[in-house]
Amino acid sequence: MAPRLSVKKCLTILAAAAAAGAVLLAGFLSVAGAGRRSSSSSPARRLSTGLAAERPRMTVARPTGTSPTTVEWELDASRAAIRRAAAARRHRHGDLAGGEGSNYNVSSANWLSFFGEADHARLERVYRNPAAFYRSYVEMERRFKVYVYEEGEPPIVHEGPCKNIYAVEGRFIEELELMSPPRAAGGDGGGVRTWDPARAHAFFLPLSVSQMVQLAYRPLSYDLSPLRAIVADYVAGPHASRGHPELYANAIRALCNANTSEGFRPDKDVSIPEINLYDGDMPPELLSPAPPPLSLRPSLAFFAGGRHGHVRDLLLRHWKGRDPAIFPVYEYDLPSVSVSGAGDNNAGEGGNPYYSYMRRSRFCLCPSGHEVASPRVVEAIHAECVPVVVADGYAPPFADVLRWEAFSVAVAVADVPRLRELLERIPAPEVERLRDGVRLVKRHFMLHQPPERMDMFHMILHSVWLRRLNLRLNY
Repeated sequence: MAPRLSVKKCLTILAAAAAAGAVLLAGFLSVAGAGRRSSSSSPARRLSTGLAAERPRMTVARPTGTSPTTVEWELDASRAAIRRAAAARRHRHGDLAGGEGSNYNVSSANWLSFFGEADHARLERVYRNPAAFYRSYVEMERRFKVYVYEEGEPPIVHEGPCKNIYAVEGRFIEELELMSPPRAAGGDGGGVRTWDPARAHAFFLPLSVSQMVQLAYRPLSYDLSPLRAIVADYVAGPHASRGHPELYANAIRALCNANTSEGFRPDKDVSIPEINLYDGDMPPELLSPAPPPLSLRPSLAFFAGGRHGHVRDLLLRHWKGRDPAIFPVYEYDLPSVSVSGAGDNNAGEGGNPYYSYMRRSRFCLCPSGHEVASPRVVEAIHAECVPVVVADGYAPPFADVLRWEAFSVAVAVADVPRLRELLERIPAPEVERLRDGVRLVKRHFMLHQPPERMDMFHMILHSVWLRRLNLRLNY
């Protein structure tokens, strides 16, 4: 039997190496033409022609009296600053990130305030290289510019879902396109967005893969030819993007379904978090009151969900209903939960019992479904419940910055029968350290409107920035 093709994937950005000094960004976003030139040719052909015309102009204006610099010069300067910061990683002062008086300093705050006054030992446990991350992030804030193509019409182009499991897609398109125009001629008032393609390090092509699947794909047909036909003009999801071989081969794809067994390359592609926003906002049960401490979490681990894929089926066959008090595993029969002693004021008062169980549990099971990623990872982090990622071949988000082993547990699918034993063997102090790591990384998995520093939107951009630099932070 042919393997099940999961077509409806969350593709956030697709970055394809285009030319010296240029990167194409697409995502559930895809290819449109350069600027607003009208043409009877395909958008993909117009894009290639437009980039060819833009290459000679890839220079960046500098102050009077200095020599003009290319976009690549800016990238080289950032690489040098990041390497200096990485070399000084053991220091705990402002010069850790290249020096507050450095020519490449982009922030008046030192690295400790950048991380929320966390102490050095905690940061080293959670971040691969805190100093390099700090410098890389502020270099991104200072330099990184993305040109957004404006061709195309909704719903496939410029629109994406904002109220379902693919909400990251719609939110990312929306936030980039809502950025304000330059405040003055020649300026950039839109943050990372630039209206001058000559200044761009990357080009964003806003096409919604979710919308494309809804309008062009026949469910359960496994027929990708309609999607590949669209890719004659656009770059689409991980399977359909093969419709444009050159872009597929050179792309930095940003995917929720970051499955290494399906061609995802962690050294080149970007893994993004998956999150299910039923009404467009984070569930209020995960936002308040403050998550309870471990002493008020009587359950070892929790899961509830359908048999979507073989991993969940295995989990439910082994653990459903075996010990609801300590190891609650349910399908669609989740009962209400008592608030007694649980420190959860939402349970039993109109709140969703699903989130109440998360807040009562030390570990939250996050098995793969039809796709390798699970929105439960982000939900668990918001509930300050240590995520247990039950998957094979999953490349987690922001792993070039974060040490996932410091705030999550990875379990191979083959170990599902031993799942409870594996979790019970983790000492209480280690569980507390894992939960402390969850609290430290929580802000990276928040969605804000408008986006805030170091939230999910900016961390996705930072992942693309690192690949644009072709630089690793794990020195």
